[in-house]
Amino acid sequence: MSDETQPHPKTPSVSYSITVRLEVPAGASAVGELTSTVESAGGLVTALDVAPSGVDHLRIDLTAATSDTDHADAIVEALEAVSDVAVKKVSDRTFLMHLGGVIEVATKHPLRNRDDLSMIYTPGVARISQAIAKDKEDARRLTIKRNSVAVVTDGSAVLGLGNIGPHAALPVMEGKAALFKSFGDIDAWPICLDTQDTEQIIETVAAISPGFAGINLEDISAPRCFEIEARLRERLDIPVFHDDQHGTAIVVLAALENALRVVGKRLDSARLVLVGAGAAGTAVLKTLVHAGAADVVVCDVEGIVHPDRPGLDPSLAWTAEHTNAARLTGTLRDALPGADVFIGVSAPNILGAADVETMADDAIVFALANPDPEIDPGLARRHAAVVATGRSDYPNQINNVLAFPGIFRGLLDAQSRGIDMDVLVAAAEAIASTVTAEELGPNYIIPSVFHPDVHERVASAVRGVVERSRA
Repeated sequence: MSDETQPHPKTPSVSYSITVRLEVPAGASAVGELTSTVESAGGLVTALDVAPSGVDHLRIDLTAATSDTDHADAIVEALEAVSDVAVKKVSDRTFLMHLGGVIEVATKHPLRNRDDLSMIYTPGVARISQAIAKDKEDARRLTIKRNSVAVVTDGSAVLGLGNIGPHAALPVMEGKAALFKSFGDIDAWPICLDTQDTEQIIETVAAISPGFAGINLEDISAPRCFEIEARLRERLDIPVFHDDQHGTAIVVLAALENALRVVGKRLDSARLVLVGAGAAGTAVLKTLVHAGAADVVVCDVEGIVHPDRPGLDPSLAWTAEHTNAARLTGTLRDALPGADVFIGVSAPNILGAADVETMADDAIVFALANPDPEIDPGLARRHAAVVATGRSDYPNQINNVLAFPGIFRGLLDAQSRGIDMDVLVAAAEAIASTVTAEELGPNYIIPSVFHPDVHERVASAVRGVVERSRA
């Protein structure tokens, strides 16, 4: 790898935040050295709490952001080397936050006496069950089903970690459930299946579906995820949404619409190069094509996708049929010259600044591989007008959290029985329109997930599409 494609050193992140308990002699000069020691080691002190703990010594809790576990260890070693400092305990704040999980079940009504018990449970609950037995649609009105989503995984494609299995996937699904609740006020339940058999997954999800008003498929590897989603959509009377596919696609479309506005170009005339033909890449492609993209070239690990390439699976065959009108062949570097847009959902550090320089003027680069993008954003900015990544420590983060809470909020409120491409495009337009003309610029093409209006805007747009489809 050339120097030009070498990533810059990782910046400290609170996801690798540690709290170090230290003891120093009372009145010692070591206290003043602690911050400079951490910063010299590349860390960032975020808190320094000093408390007296004896006549002859002080206890200090130092909290610092680091870049990874090795970096954290190096910072602790540096602190241990400071004269008169004793390291007593090191705590990883992320691990502490996950002790016992990050979600819980709570009752909506207190159980204070026998009357409460008789209504919430037996004998009163029998009347509710009888009503639903007469009309199962009453389950949406009289149970938690109306506001519940199953977050289902088999652990086969978790974040950037790969096939780590259902047990290791559980913390990620818990986190997803927390996001549903925080941003959409939706009760989401992590369902981690100890099988990677397509038929078993479909049958299991179908069997548990009566308790839910929506299914969010998560971190299931391609190409199985395509069949699982398609068959569940055909079979169930509730929306089935694969966030790794469609959540990513929605936010990419929203960000791209605004990026094109910044540089004065249009989706229907821009030339796009998309790298990555897995779950996310395929969904991004189909959504962009539905929204009007007409000139797209797709690359994967074997190069440019074209109809004459041998061994195309059904998904790649669809891609070959609907893209690359010029029938280009070769590698990514054969596709990139003159392109207006690069979208990467693939692998880290596959581009250098010289590659971006071959693109059209006012180029747009979305390097979305996580945690390390296809090109270091600093290198991309040498020649691109707009740069976006999937990371939170750079401008223009493409984050699925902008999409799925509002989408499901709108679907559940409308009691939707499915989800289609019009819903996805409406959600993207709602996200894009949250950025006003006055705010729009190269470093602000997409709102923050904490924007006060974005999730309700998405929910409202989705409700509108569902309700109009019934009219």
